Parts: sequence; C-alpha cells; structure tokens
Amino acid sequence: MRPEPRPRKLRQAFGFDEIAIVPGDVTVNPDQANTYFQLGPLTFPIPVLTAAMDAVADPGFSILFAKLGGLPILNLEGVQTRYKDARAVLDEIVSAPQETCTQLLQKVYSQPIQENLVGERLQEIKGAGAICGAAMTPQTSKSLAPLAVEAGADVVVIQSTVTTARHISKSYKGLVFSEFCAQLKVPVLVGNCVTYSAALELMETGIAGLLVGVGPGAACTTREVLGVGVPQVTATMDCALAREKYFRETGRYVCLITDGGIRNGGDLCKAIACGADAVMLGSLLAQAEEAPGRGYHWGMATPHSALPRGTRIRVGTTGPLERILFGPTSRTDGSQNLVGALRTCAGIVGALTLRDMHKVDLVIAPSIKTEGKVFQFLQRPN
Repeated sequence: MRPEPRPRKLRQAFGFDEIAIVPGDVTVNPDQANTYFQLGPLTFPIPVLTAAMDAVADPGFSILFAKLGGLPILNLEGVQTRYKDARAVLDEIVSAPQETCTQLLQKVYSQPIQENLVGERLQEIKGAGAICGAAMTPQTSKSLAPLAVEAGADVVVIQSTVTTARHISKSYKGLVFSEFCAQLKVPVLVGNCVTYSAALELMETGIAGLLVGVGPGAACTTREVLGVGVPQVTATMDCALAREKYFRETGRYVCLITDGGIRNGGDLCKAIACGADAVMLGSLLAQAEEAPGRGYHWGMATPHSALPRGTRIRVGTTGPLERILFGPTSRTDGSQNLVGALRTCAGIVGALTLRDMHKVDLVIAPSIKTEGKVFQFLQRPN
C-alpha cells in the first residue's frame, strides 16, 4: 500500500521590520566599536559596499567612496563601459518620462561593451589611489574578469539574480567557481544567494565573499515578476549558519554581504546582527549629491531585453556622501550617519567588533516600529 502524500510545509521568514536587536547586559562607548571588515587580504574601515549600479557608482563616486573607507563596485556591463560619454547617456536616462524609461534603458544597454573602456574606467579609479571592485555576470566573467584584474581591480564580483555552484545549461559550459577563483589573484565575491545549502556549496568553491539577497532592492521587481526571494533577515541568518559550519570545518572565513532592502541605519545594524560582515547599498547611496543618478536609481536587471525585473525610481538628493555615511545630520529617519548608527548600536549591545554583533540576541517583534508611535504616524505628510 502506497503511503499517503504529505502536505508541503511552509516555514516563516522574516524581514527587517519584523525583528529587533536586544540590548546587551554590558555597554561600551560607541567610539570604541571597531567597524572594520576584512575581505581576503583587504581591510576596510567601514563595512559598506556600493551596489554595482550605474546610478550609484561611476569612477568619480568610486574614488570618493573608497577614500571614505568603503569598497566601491563598478558595473562592467553598464553605461560606463558601453559609452565614451557616459554622462550624456545618464542624463538622457534621468530626464526620460517614466512611461518610456524602461524602453530607453533597454535600448541604451543593448550597445556592446567596449573592452578599452573597461580598462580606462578602472584605471581612472586606480590612478587616484583608490581600491575598487569590478562587477559582471557569470556569462561575461570569462572575458571581463581578466581585463578587470589587468586594469587593477582589487576585487572581482560575479553577480546575477541567483547564483549557484551548480548550473545546468545546454548552450555553454557553466562557470566553474573553483577554477575561476584559482585563476584570479584577487578576492572573488559571488551572488546572489539566500539559502543555507546553496551558500555552503558556493563557499566550498573558494570564494572570498557571498552576496545575500534576492529581490529586496528598492528598484528591483524580481519578487513581483518571478515570485522568488526570501526576506533578508532569514536569508542572512541561513547563509550565516552555512558560513559558521564551513568555518568550523575548514578554518577559512567567508564574508557575508547583505545586499538590498536596507533603508536606514536600523536595517544596517540588523543585517550585521543577523550575521553579515558588511552591507551593499544602492538607494541610500543614490541619494548622495555626488551620485551619478542625480536623484534617480535603477537596478541591473531593469534593462533586460525580454523580461525587465526592475524600474527607475526617484530617491531624491538628501546631502553629500560623507554626511550619509558619517553625519552629522538633522534627519530623523535614519537615512544619514549610517556608520554612527552602527557604532551606537554596537555600544548598546556591548559589541567591540562586528563579529561580536553576530552573537547578540534577536527577537521577533512585528510591532517594533509601530508601538507607541501614533503621533508620528498622524503627523507624517500624506
């Protein structure tokens, strides 16, 4: 007799708004909190990477961001490597009407990548003495990664909507990350991933870091178009669990970078508390006066020729990059002085390092942002 089929079980998953960080039994002065994070042989004063998006990182912004202590990531499949006069193209995108913007983006990103511009853009950043990363999709990695390393890229980022260590294709030989990492002499970041098992398999290939997040970005519509994704708290914690297992078994530490969904300092702190070593920011940095998007932001999959999975959004311009990262600020929504927020949170939970923050207690708290806030809600503009 055949056994009766069992119903599939759904487990609950949580986003940033549904949890809270529990204060510690011991507190420390915020200025004693160490915000450094290490990626392979590289050490950065702040645990923040730019999203590899054209509205966030161009050579000028990358130079400034690196000098402020973070890791800028340049999109090697964006307008910077397709057009000599990238500024004119960005201005066209920014000024386009919303109803025709996606068609324009599809047209703009259909132009071929110019290999000479790959070297030029990266050398412009390196010539200013800045550290930088170079991002590409798995499909172009075999041709673009050697060019990027030759031009001086300090980190190579392989990024797609979902990346796994095992890929099945009839059309081409998939990227073998173990071979790829062995060939390159720089740290390799891979993304994106949201599950324990996929994260563990990717770590076993020799990557230096893993990007966590599918669909949470402000300009991303992957969750609406494809229905895939896992909320960032659960995704980060699951991947962190894989990282800890891998570290115990091998002694090699793989960095986790929570990518997407971070809207303010509180979200950044929660990402670190969930196990991230750093965060990748898009819309928050796109609000900087120096950002190439000039108050607009769009995702890497927005210009997809057959199935766009993003949209151009207006994020506005709120202040200079240095104020967004370090303050001081008069804004009360947590969108500026992000590093100050991280140091203050570390002090409240008694963490001297970011890895100390991985040990803090978290609680499920769906009312954490609404409890007692009735007057704030009443006084918000419509």
